[in-house]
Amino acid sequence: MVKTRPEDLNWNKLGFKYHDLPYRWVDEFKDGKWQGGHLTQDSSITFNEAAEELHYGQEIFEGLKAYRRKDGGINLFRPDQNAKRMANSAKRLLMEPYPEDKFIKAVKEVVKANQDFVPPYGSDGTLYLRPFMMGMQSVVGVSPSETYQFRIYATPVGAYVKGLKPMPYEVSDYDRAAPAGTGQAKTAGNYASSLMPSLIAKKNGFADALYLDPKEHKYIDEFGGANFFGITKEGQFQTPKSDSILPSITKRSILKLAKDLDLDPIETKIPINEIDRFAETGAMGTAAVISPVGSLTYKGKKHVFGSETKAGPITQKLYDTLFGIQVGDLADNYNWVVKLN
Repeated sequence: MVKTRPEDLNWNKLGFKYHDLPYRWVDEFKDGKWQGGHLTQDSSITFNEAAEELHYGQEIFEGLKAYRRKDGGINLFRPDQNAKRMANSAKRLLMEPYPEDKFIKAVKEVVKANQDFVPPYGSDGTLYLRPFMMGMQSVVGVSPSETYQFRIYATPVGAYVKGLKPMPYEVSDYDRAAPAGTGQAKTAGNYASSLMPSLIAKKNGFADALYLDPKEHKYIDEFGGANFFGITKEGQFQTPKSDSILPSITKRSILKLAKDLDLDPIETKIPINEIDRFAETGAMGTAAVISPVGSLTYKGKKHVFGSETKAGPITQKLYDTLFGIQVGDLADNYNWVVKLN
């Protein structure tokens, strides 16, 4: 595959897609230890036809971003939390966790090697980083692999949802994860199960699907690729508390910011039949950052939250605050930002 060059890109029209950049990180776990890792220009992966990952789905991944500051430098946002979450995902799938210090070092190396591809300040683009790990052992019976490959690739992306335009969503009849399953792990299987409901939602004219808890189907869980939040008519920030949703780093950050803004934030069970308690709702995650939800359709009934054409004032404030910290425009009072230069 021909490598992407910076001059090939329109920074203001990146979309959310893959570009084959010059460098990525690769490491292998074999003979009972990680081998040390290194940068490579090879974007291909060779599997045996019986590889664990291909048949039994022993695969995990992460997502984080590098941001260009106004002074031309580069910021990372809370990479230590991605390292911890990936280690937890690995433990859940009986994989060998990648050491957290090596994870952060590898992320930095990939960003530095591809720094010409970090979009300019003001373009709304970022350099998206995808660390992932796969079981590589050739197996026939169902058992965990004894060998793994850890990789990180990077690709410049635009906004997952362009602008802060409220979008319509529908509540899915499908489940994203099983009760007591792998919902809290960032593993490929959870996303594979969301492909059909997401396609159905889009064919029905919606941006994506919202899932309910898989046990009782009474409470809001999360969207296919982001966590849910709502602002009540009394001005309180609420987000679902559930054992089957991914622990979002963006959500954890916004909970702190919401407290700073006197929104009395809480994680709580949110009954779907009480959805009209909210004046504003939205999706939050690394890819989405914050995306306002204009409406939710549940069992044929459309529930509208504020304006369907403009983000609500609290949603806008939360987005401006979080993104301002990420790109270095606002004070980082929690030491979340890691500056590369």
